[in-house]
Order: sequence, then C-alpha cells, then structure tokens
Amino acid sequence: MNTMTTLFGGLAAVLVLYAFGGLFRNLPPMLRAVLAGVVPLIAYFAFIVGQWPGLDVVAMHISVFLAAALVLHALNQFRQRGAGRMHWAPRLLTGFFIGLVFLNAALLQISTKGLPEPLASWWLGSEGGPVYSGFSGVVSHSQNAAKAVSSELNETYRESRLGWQVEFSGLEGTGLSRMIQVRVKDRTGLPVDRVEAELILQRPGAATPTLRLPLGATEAGVYTGSLSLPSTGRWLLELRIKQNGEVHFHNIQELIAS
Repeated sequence: MNTMTTLFGGLAAVLVLYAFGGLFRNLPPMLRAVLAGVVPLIAYFAFIVGQWPGLDVVAMHISVFLAAALVLHALNQFRQRGAGRMHWAPRLLTGFFIGLVFLNAALLQISTKGLPEPLASWWLGSEGGPVYSGFSGVVSHSQNAAKAVSSELNETYRESRLGWQVEFSGLEGTGLSRMIQVRVKDRTGLPVDRVEAELILQRPGAATPTLRLPLGATEAGVYTGSLSLPSTGRWLLELRIKQNGEVHFHNIQELIAS
C-alpha cells in the first residue's frame, strides 16, 4: 500500500468516524473531533510498524488527519449555532486546510514519482529526449560538500587506475522485485573474486538508505541478490564493491517502479 492510499484513505476514515460520532448525542463535540482524527492515526502507526516511511511522510499524515478533524469540528459548531451565512474567517480556514491537503499530496507525489512527463517536458525542456530525473548527484549538498567533492574525485581516479570491468544486469522493467547480477572482471578480463559487493537503496535526496543488500558470490567474479523495492516511485540504487575493506568501485543508477 503506497503513501497516497494511506493519506486519502485515512482522510476518508476521519470523515466517516466524525459522521458516526454524531449518532452519540452525549459525546462532547471536541471529543468527537479528537477521536475522528486520532483513531486513523493509531491505525496508521500500527500499519507502518517495521516499514518506516520517513519522518516527513508521518508528519504529513498527522497534520492532515488532525486538521481535517479540526475543520469538521469548526463547521459543525457553526451549523449548530444557526448564525445564517457563514463568516468569511471559517470559510477561509476551511479552504486553507483543503488546499493544504492537496498541496501535501502533490509534493508527496513529486518527491516519490517525479513530475508527470508532460509537465516535466514543458517545464525543463526536452529537445526530443527526457531530462527529468530524481538523481541529486553523487555528492551530498551539505557544509562538507567541498571535502566530499575531493574525496569523490580521488575515488574516481583510483577506479580508473584499477581498471575493473563491472557489468550490471537485472535493472530492466518496472516491477518491485528484481534479480540483480553483477559480474566483475579485472583489466585483463579475468574474473575478480574475494570481494564484497553491496547494493544500497534510497529515495532521491534522502539522508539515510532505505535498504542495504549484500550480494552473494555464485561463481568466480559473479555476485547476485534478490532486490525487493519497498514501494513504487523513483529510487537510487548504489553499487559498492570492496576488497580488503576499501571501496574499489561504486556506481549509482536510477530505478523507476510502478
């Protein structure tokens, strides 16, 4: 189940629970709104146990569920007072929270799946080919970026001196499960064994990896593993090959799962 489903499904649950709470006449209005917002949150927290989606995604669910319950409470209180035409302030508040929900959903969609192809082509310019990507670069954007650039250049130089030939297969298609195979040869074409190969999966721009997958040796110079993506959208897959505890090769590729 993806984040869009839990977000709008939970929002629908808030509406249903608030309407159901109206059947109990002795239930205080504020408690009715609190229950309508908190119960879907508790269900969501139980759902994400063992599959943490990130603090930003969790915070978005909290704000949307509680804001929806607050808006429903405000509208119900105004209707019970029978004050005639609604004042512009509650209408503005309602419109703000509705817009907030759709804005959060749009940003979430872009962060995980990227811009829709027609919009990306118009905004970024294509000149006949796709230019939109979730790849944020091999160097993180931080205060230590200058040191990271120097380290990256040194690593690239060592890789060119080493001359390993690395063949990567299994990235084809858009499914969530893929069998990855990496074939490593030295400069002369002979297989390279006794190395540690690892795949690191993360969202574009994420600070920490979502998944680390060690690859096992099946024959001389061949390393395989079964990769299961947690959800659809754009992912960055990094391959690291170590020998004697030192990284001798690394490569980052973008995956798109649907």
